[in-house]
Amino acid sequence: MTGHSHDNIDWDAHLQRLRDADEFTAPEIAELVGTLLRPTDRTVLEIGAGAGGTAAAFASALAETGGSVTIVDAAPQLLAAARSRAEQVCDRVAVRAVEADAADDSLLDAVGAQADLVYAAFVVHHLPDQLAALRRLAKLVRPGGRLAIVEFGLQTRVLPADIGLGEPGLEARLIAAREEWFQQMRAGMEGAVRLPVGWPTALSQAGLVDVHSWSYLVDRPAPLDDLGRAAVLRRLQLLRRDAETRVAPGDIEVLDQLLDESGEHCAAHRDDVYYLTANTVHVGTRPQDG
Repeated sequence: MTGHSHDNIDWDAHLQRLRDADEFTAPEIAELVGTLLRPTDRTVLEIGAGAGGTAAAFASALAETGGSVTIVDAAPQLLAAARSRAEQVCDRVAVRAVEADAADDSLLDAVGAQADLVYAAFVVHHLPDQLAALRRLAKLVRPGGRLAIVEFGLQTRVLPADIGLGEPGLEARLIAAREEWFQQMRAGMEGAVRLPVGWPTALSQAGLVDVHSWSYLVDRPAPLDDLGRAAVLRRLQLLRRDAETRVAPGDIEVLDQLLDESGEHCAAHRDDVYYLTANTVHVGTRPQDG
């Protein structure tokens, strides 16, 4: 998390949500980490701590060879939790936590060393000047090393097209409302600069070469287990946060019914909810003479 105030966050609740999300996507993250790491990689720098699930996956992948994982975040509560989680994996992997903001030009000085792999998932789109951020992150990569960012590929879907409450197409309207919220958020962000190109082009403009991308699915068909049902509720809670003034009152009423865990219409009680999303990984290499 970077570039945001953390003053009013319920950290216990927030960390629990992040831990639950880590547990839900652990198979996909383990596979992603295994794909990203090269046999010669020993140092990993993760921008954005979360609850430490990805840092722990990197530590596990480095367990046989040894190495180090450095976690960077502006929120000390997240750093402490992520470091503790990653340190539990293997004593052959050094874990370091650095409190710093990815939007700050002093990031390289704060981190203090370059890494074989710099990894930032769902971070860059939140930063005011995204191209400048990519150039900043590229400086953290040793020559010959790589920068990998993960950004949204396709919008998450969890509901049938017609849930039997209100008008059909509720989820599509909620997704449109979230996209409207995001564009308004970026437009109102201090120092915001548009990025009128795709992520691969932006990585190339940041000075990286051999840029390539691929996507991975988080695909949980119905009926879901408890982890999946909890993930559906987290997704609907996120959509609820952004929908208040952007969809019709009837849609809000239906969404509140889906989120009411004591009610008969709660999404977690349905056997037809599912979880499907596609995230895209974009990787570029820093030139040897970079």
